[in-house]
Amino acid sequence: MRRAVAAALSLAVFLALPDRASAACPDPAAITRFVADYRALTPARSFGPGLSIADGLCAQKAVVAALSADLGRPVGYKVGLTSKAVQERFKVPHPVRGVLLEKMLLPSGARIGVPYGAIPVMEADLLVRVRDAAINTATTDREMLRSLSAVVPFIELPDLAFAKGELLDGANLTAINVAARLGVMGDDIPVDASDGFAAALAAMTITMRDDTGKVLAQSSGSAVLDHPLNVVRWLVSDLRANGQQLRPGDVVSLGSFSPLMPAGPAIGRTITVTYSGLPGGDRAVAMTLVAKGN
Repeated sequence: MRRAVAAALSLAVFLALPDRASAACPDPAAITRFVADYRALTPARSFGPGLSIADGLCAQKAVVAALSADLGRPVGYKVGLTSKAVQERFKVPHPVRGVLLEKMLLPSGARIGVPYGAIPVMEADLLVRVRDAAINTATTDREMLRSLSAVVPFIELPDLAFAKGELLDGANLTAINVAARLGVMGDDIPVDASDGFAAALAAMTITMRDDTGKVLAQSSGSAVLDHPLNVVRWLVSDLRANGQQLRPGDVVSLGSFSPLMPAGPAIGRTITVTYSGLPGGDRAVAMTLVAKGN
């Protein structure tokens, strides 16, 4: 079954390969305007219809280069649209990828001022940390796990960026770096390169609660492409198709284990995401949302 899923992912990557010859970046002035709006936390204008994923990646490269001056060096990737429901919402039949920058990542317990973006949302997520470059040729679950040093509890804080009514499809999402803005990281959970650990990743329960005990969302590890390792497989294939690869030390955000939820209504609340079912017992990551300036 896992081989069939991996084959399907490879086909999806092939079908989604950008046609470099036809890729056309959006107008540089539009990219400059987006970066200014991103920095100012101002709802931005879309790059419009007719954008391809290749066009979006071209824009993303310029956006990331500009934001690196503020947010530091690239430290890994985020993969978005890792469930059928969100792919349908953004009108693209496959995941998309963005770049994580150093200062986007905050420690568990952080106080986050809201608004932290033009359209600030939050979601339960999970990171993996790359151990070595063998991840780029790994095929089986055990091979992939041997090339990962840790999985890391993670609350992602994306910024959907665009003003109400503006087009936000898969290509435009790619252009704005897959809405990367901030994220809160828990402690590393060491990886065991075993079939049991692989099974636990798919079967674990991820629960998001606030400090009143209210459950905001709950799902299993299989919520992202049927297995968290399939997200890594997709990313490796997509990077390879574009002449890139994962490097030791990179972190990878695996996507949404919960719906995207607006951050504003949660001001004053402490949000905790708990991961149950992995070896070693429950693990968690937490943050407190506060009104900006407090």
